[in-house]
Amino acid sequence: MNKSPLLPALALLLAGCATDPPQVLTPPYRAKAFVGPIDASSEIWPKPEWWKIFGSDEMAGLVAQAQSDNLDIAAAASRVLQADAQVTIQRSALFPQLSAQAQAERAGNSGGSLSNGGSPISGTGNVFGLSVGATYQLDFWGLARDNLRSANEALKSARYAQQVVALTVTANTASRYMTVLALRQRIAIAKENIAAINDILNVIKLRVSAGAASDLDLRQEEAQVEAVEAQLPTLEEQETEARFTLALLLGRPPEEFAVTTQNLDGLAAPVVAPGLPSELLLRRPDVAQAEANLAAAHADVDAARAAFLPQIGLSADGGFASAAIGTLLHGSNFGWDIGANLLQTIFDGGKLAGQKDLAKATETLLVANYRQAVLAAYSDVETALQQVANGNKTKDHLVREVKAARDAFTIAKLQYEHGATDLLTVLQAQQTLFSAQDQLVQATQARLQASVHLYEALGGGWSEDPKGRTQKF
Repeated sequence: MNKSPLLPALALLLAGCATDPPQVLTPPYRAKAFVGPIDASSEIWPKPEWWKIFGSDEMAGLVAQAQSDNLDIAAAASRVLQADAQVTIQRSALFPQLSAQAQAERAGNSGGSLSNGGSPISGTGNVFGLSVGATYQLDFWGLARDNLRSANEALKSARYAQQVVALTVTANTASRYMTVLALRQRIAIAKENIAAINDILNVIKLRVSAGAASDLDLRQEEAQVEAVEAQLPTLEEQETEARFTLALLLGRPPEEFAVTTQNLDGLAAPVVAPGLPSELLLRRPDVAQAEANLAAAHADVDAARAAFLPQIGLSADGGFASAAIGTLLHGSNFGWDIGANLLQTIFDGGKLAGQKDLAKATETLLVANYRQAVLAAYSDVETALQQVANGNKTKDHLVREVKAARDAFTIAKLQYEHGATDLLTVLQAQQTLFSAQDQLVQATQARLQASVHLYEALGGGWSEDPKGRTQKF
């Protein structure tokens, strides 16, 4: 049976058509439900300005400064502009290229010509020209459209990356602010503990003077003071470093930056609940970024395939040429030409094949990256849910421990003052109280930062336009 000659041409045409990106969210990469502890009465999904729910005007102001002045966000915005410029560059291939040229020359020779009589002559002359040219590369196989599609997806990726940076900076600003306040509160507790130790130390000195206590009690209490005071420089250094890091997030010099709040008491620990896992993928800018990168890589695969096919170009030129500028635009001086060309690579040492293999390998890599981003998003939310739940339990236990330890220290101190117990009991009660108070501040900080982590894990109120999606789930 004779095959129709149209079949090879049709096969080539179909080979050059754009194809949809591979659908890679197979069942193993789709979570059906979150298994972490969820408060059913909580609001589902963060609000766009979730950081204001913590109840700190100062923190809200610092976040606003970070969002406007942070240098990482500024750099991300510049990368968006770069990607947008690449779209403009790739789009230009879909349009004719027009050029105009004006020419003025003066040329001469010496003895290079012969007159009618056979005698050599010399002379000079002018040449003036005005021409317009046009070229157009037919995008018959979709190569230019594939390149444009890749650039558009790269632009989407850059915009999503900017949202990732903004969300990260916002969460880091809130978290670092809480660290500063927690360290200040721990410093205050250490100073209160030192003051309490000094009160006991004064009692011991009086008892030593009266012969009711030994120098051993005095030295033990002095050692206790030194031990607590030795912790202060480390805490103060950590507070300074945290404050400097916070200033850097705001794009400000640390010397001109100050935080006025002194503790975590004014901060609330809001709770937010996740919705369906499938909806999470529409609310995570990093997942959307990975999806756009995959779509861009697939467009590059289509472009690499189209590059194997013949490239067809059209050209046209027209203009005037004359030896005198005054007669340049006369009709008799007009000339033109039009043409078409077809370029087919026959041998390039494997360049086109290598480019296609590279595009396919890049796509395979980005399939893995996208799946990894999806799984990481699920894991991030589950981790944050556990942190919130466990943080609540830890804080509740420590609140009760601090109350009991404070009562125990008060009783032990009174008994020692009346000679009803020894100093060791007081020291143990005092150390238990100080440790519990310090741990409570750290647990409060961890619980607040767990809320920040959960808001960040849920996308921080960001949402992708479903029309821009290339993956289905």
